[in-house]
This record gives sequence, C-alpha cells and structure tokens, in this order.
Amino acid sequence: MIVPRHDATYSRNELIAAIGVDQTYGEKIWTAFGFGRQKSDAKLFTDDDVEAFRLFARGAAVVDESAQIATARTIGLSLARLADWQADQLLEFSENPDVTWTLDEMAKALSRIQRLVWRIHLSIALEGSRSSHTGHDDHDDWTTTVGFVDLVGYTSLSRQLDHRELNELITSFEHAVSTVITMHDGQVIKTLGDGILFANSDPIRAARTALAIADLSGVPPLPQLRIGIAEGEVLARLGDVFGEPVNIAARLCGSARPGTILIDDNMAAAIDDDERFRVRSIAPLSVRGYRRLRASTLSRPK
Repeated sequence: MIVPRHDATYSRNELIAAIGVDQTYGEKIWTAFGFGRQKSDAKLFTDDDVEAFRLFARGAAVVDESAQIATARTIGLSLARLADWQADQLLEFSENPDVTWTLDEMAKALSRIQRLVWRIHLSIALEGSRSSHTGHDDHDDWTTTVGFVDLVGYTSLSRQLDHRELNELITSFEHAVSTVITMHDGQVIKTLGDGILFANSDPIRAARTALAIADLSGVPPLPQLRIGIAEGEVLARLGDVFGEPVNIAARLCGSARPGTILIDDNMAAAIDDDERFRVRSIAPLSVRGYRRLRASTLSRPK
C-alpha cells in the first residue's frame, strides 16, 4: 500500500496528465521505478514533483525511451534496497525505549541527511568529470582497472553462523574493504554479499588498494580474502561496468589463493616498472571462458 502525503495534491494519474506524457509511457516509467501497474488514487505528488517529472519526461525527445526506462529501473532498484534496510533500522530504533523520536521524525531526518550526502557525492562526481579525463558517461568505453574481492569459504561460513553473526561479518567486510577502496580514490561499483567489485582509473592506486585489502585478510573479524585485478576497456552503464576486464578479474579472484592477489597481463605491464610492487608470472590458468589465462601474482618487494 502506497501511503499518501499530507502536502501532496496530485495522484499518479494526475501527475501523468499534468506533465503531458502518453499514459502508456507513464505506466512504463511507474513500473520501472518498481511500483507495478496497480491503480492508486492516493495523493503522492506536489507541484515541485510535477516540475521534476516534467523535466525527466522531456528527455524522451533526446534520449531513447529504453534508456530512460533503464534509468528509472536502476533508480527504483537502488532506492528500494536502501529503503528496505532503512525501514528495518527505523523500526528497530522505534522499539528502543531510550529513543524518544517518532518514526515520522526519524524518517524526515534521514531524508534530509540522504539528500545532503547525495548532493555532495554528485558535486564531487561532476567536478571530477569536468577537471580530469577520468570521468565517463553511460555507454562510453572506459579504460580502467577493475578489481574483485571476495570472502574465502563464504558458503561454509554462512552455514556455521546464525543470521546476526552473518550480518556482522558482511557489515565488517563491506566497511573495511570499501574504506580502503575510497582512501585510494577508487569507486565501489557494487557489493555482492560475499564479494565487492571496484574500479580505479589509475593502475598504481589500484595496486596499492589491492595490497591494502590483502593486509586485512585473516585479521579478525574478517576471514581470509582474495583479490583479482584486470585492466582494460569496460562499458560503463547506469553505475555498473561490463566487459572482458570484469570477467577476467572475477576469474582471477576465484583462482587466487587465500590472502593473495592475481593480476592480468595488462595490469602487470602497467605496474611492472614500479619498485613498490613485486610482480611474478604464474602458469596459465584454465578457468571458465579462458583455457589459458595469463596471470601474475602481486605482492610487496621482499
């Protein structure tokens, strides 16, 4: 059930009419945001919301409809996941007798913080794209270094731990690894429960990131970690990356021994002359999709 807003004057259908778009297109966008095709007369939108959606709808004149729907779907999926987690947290807080705020008060405060953090991230991303060549647009070929990190023995661990312990493990893993990635100017592309995909346009910083993550391996509360790194052109699309370097990084990660880093030939060539790193080739790997995948280990000099 969609809860109406006390300050809203437009229902979903009234919004579609007000911005002047085709009803079918409006239904597609609404569904892509994750709300289904159910009818709703609830008042959900203000005049400011109408103006924002009108600007979004104008993009149909210059942006392919499928791209707009994909954008809406990405926004919807990301925010739905975030909202589910936030709802659990707010309900848990509301049951704490020491918390004196109402659910509505906490939700409003969280909304303001969320908008602030988003604006700062957007400002940083826009400035970075303007002032350097590291910015990238959707559907662009982006030359970058891609890394996969995963928890060794996650399947076994998930069977041994209860839900609370598993949650604490995943939270510690994501926090520790994401902190290292951010400290070296990298970008967390996505988390996968037992794995993290990241990117860094600078192979030197990516190598330093991998070594710092390897230092976390086996240090409580984390179990052993392993890392795979590949460098090359990827397709950047809706905050995600696709292409052969992503596949190779995943295969290298899966083949790495606990606590170690495997890199591909492109990455090895990019950092081989740097005395801060020790690169040693290994026998070609036979992995899914690659019968003879050339790889090297990355470590610090002895």
